[in-house]
Amino acid sequence: VQLVESGGGLVQAGGSLRLSCAASVRIFTNYAMGWFRQAPGKEREFVATISWNGANTYYADFVKGRFTISRDNAKKTVYLQMNSLKSEYTAVYYCASDPWATSDTLKRGTGFDSWGQGTQVTVSS
Repeated sequence: VQLVESGGGLVQAGGSLRLSCAASVRIFTNYAMGWFRQAPGKEREFVATISWNGANTYYADFVKGRFTISRDNAKKTVYLQMNSLKSEYTAVYYCASDPWATSDTLKRGTGFDSWGQGTQVTVSS
């Protein structure tokens, strides 16, 4: 699985960004997808996950109501719409895939085994 993120950049606090992750896989619907982030000096953490058909989505508490994860299976792409951004959201955002996801692992953001290279999101205050 090859994953390529795009859409990061510099944005002012309160602004919005939409991240995209294009997957090079034969059957995209075999995979649940997720977004994670890593801020400087911190460990990578779960942001949002989505089931293979988009029916189920899960979010970290700190992004609920601000971020929306979605996917377009025809385009083999997963998105992260980020609104009302805050400076503490500055991080490298990673896309990941998991062919064995369950509702439990999606809720916890665990089990993802293929990762993109990341895209930098910088929110200026």
